[in-house]
Amino acid sequence: MKRHEFLRDLHKATANRNYLEIGVNDGRSLRLSRVPSIAIDPAFKVVTEIKCDVHLVKATSDDFFARENPLQHLKGGRHPLRNLKRGRSPFGYWRRTTLDLSFIDGMHLFEYALRDFINVEKHSDWSSVIVFDDMLPRNIDEAARDRHTGAWTGDVYKIVEILGRYRPDLVTVLVDTEPTGQLVVFGADPANTVLSDKYDEIMAEFDVPDPQKVPEAILDRVRAVRPETLLSAGFWGPLVRARNLGARRSRGWPPLRRALEEFAVSR
Repeated sequence: MKRHEFLRDLHKATANRNYLEIGVNDGRSLRLSRVPSIAIDPAFKVVTEIKCDVHLVKATSDDFFARENPLQHLKGGRHPLRNLKRGRSPFGYWRRTTLDLSFIDGMHLFEYALRDFINVEKHSDWSSVIVFDDMLPRNIDEAARDRHTGAWTGDVYKIVEILGRYRPDLVTVLVDTEPTGQLVVFGADPANTVLSDKYDEIMAEFDVPDPQKVPEAILDRVRAVRPETLLSAGFWGPLVRARNLGARRSRGWPPLRRALEEFAVSR
């Protein structure tokens, strides 16, 4: 299954109410969205019809997330939240915007992808689904930091090891899509600051000159699941229902994590 086919079906599986995309390029992935969306790229050149309510942002993702209210476009209206202070109107307060589905396909260097994840996670929660593109380079040249090939993933594959080491609280699933694989991340925690706190430490270890030492497990895709297998897993329905009911992390994440771990064992 090709990456855009997988993304199309992932929109259906997640029944996402909003969508954020980093790295628009010509719009082929953005055209899959049918929900309020934000798409970020400093040099997009959309050549396809977009069929969603989209805010196209011509900026770097770092600059976008530095804005005071970056997800303002996704707010669907005011919600009459209860205010316990006497004398205050209960109306006119925004419900916190949480990203349901995010796709990270920006600059193909691991530090950019890492910062993108840090920023996206701040606006996500346990039920959010975050996808990285280009996680399974097919050879060493394709994985170089200094691009010298036509097809190029860069060294974003390092995100697999970084999240595994620094964020074991997350569940990650490598997906064997064509041409260069994807990584799906579950269990985002906006309160977790480990990656930000350890950013300099991570850079010191992983920012190394070419040629990159790509793990054989990445090149051979030994841990990657078939996209059809992930899309047909039984946890999507319960995830969507719990998310739409507003289940808190303490209630929604433990059963989802168990289901994901069972899925990992069975595949």
